[in-house]
Amino acid sequence: MMLEMFSEDTLVAAVGLLGGMLLGLAARIGRFCTLGAIEDVFYAESTLRLRMWGIAIGVAIIGSFGLSAIGFLHLEETLYLSRGWSPVASIVGGLLFGYGMALAGNCGYGALARLGGGDLRSFVIVLVMGVSAYIALGGPLAALRIWLFPQQELPSEMPSIAVSVSRLTGQSTEVIGISIGILIVAGTLAHTEFRRSFTHVFWGLIVGVAIVIGWAGTQWLASNGFEATPVVSHTFSAPIGETMLYVMTSSGNSISFGTGSVVGVLLGAFIGSLFKGHFRWEACDDPRELRRQILGAFLMGIGAVVALGCSVGQGLSAFSLLAYSAPVTFISILVGAAAGLKQLMLGFAPSS
Repeated sequence: MMLEMFSEDTLVAAVGLLGGMLLGLAARIGRFCTLGAIEDVFYAESTLRLRMWGIAIGVAIIGSFGLSAIGFLHLEETLYLSRGWSPVASIVGGLLFGYGMALAGNCGYGALARLGGGDLRSFVIVLVMGVSAYIALGGPLAALRIWLFPQQELPSEMPSIAVSVSRLTGQSTEVIGISIGILIVAGTLAHTEFRRSFTHVFWGLIVGVAIVIGWAGTQWLASNGFEATPVVSHTFSAPIGETMLYVMTSSGNSISFGTGSVVGVLLGAFIGSLFKGHFRWEACDDPRELRRQILGAFLMGIGAVVALGCSVGQGLSAFSLLAYSAPVTFISILVGAAAGLKQLMLGFAPSS
């Protein structure tokens, strides 16, 4: 019925929009943020926001492998498990992304959320990151990227931790995946202070649900539609550039999940900032800060393309499938961000 009423492009964008709005609300109301969580650990010695990631990852894993168990998600068709994995690309791309994130003061997702709240500094970050992602994806740096990090052949088994453990133990992939997700959630909730904070737990859960909605929606369209719909969930690197291209060439281009996701975060963040009374126009009044943000955004765009995902793409979407690339990239992002924050604390900005 839905396919008769709406085009497949419209439906897949609507799936992205719905999940994106949840992510935008989580950022503005729940303060779900990659760099913010890292900064809390370094500056405030608080792990509450970092533990939100534990809930989000655990819920996303349970939901994704639950969908697979009932036949609503074909793991072998998903973006991160349908291609080979390069550990070097994950490490290098993750380090670049994390370091750039520290310089810019936000990841792509965080910049979109702040832009939805009126922060025009984030507008620059979003534009530069979108352009640099496409420079590495199909522009002047594409050939160098492919030469340095050639596409790996898909191995005989999917590059997923759950698949490997299943082969070793004889248990089904879905049982292994769901069990790991439950362990992550239980381990996160073992922290008393975090467990008592309903806001942190709730918005972590909402983020996990947003990732699962992406997989479920795109898989349904891929299975029931007539077009070759990629089975994807949220990431905010190439989709930002894709959205910019669509805005400029919509008459000859089609809308996508990534476009809907980007617009959804902006809309959700806007609604969330109005709800909290935090919407206000902000601009950068320090040329050194702007220069640092532009450099950071450029590095994030390049790093995300090399690593095949950003902090959300690898840290949540790929993690929800227990892809090999997810923990390696996520740890590399954390290390890169920590290095960048340390450099900033020691006076990174050069004198003008």
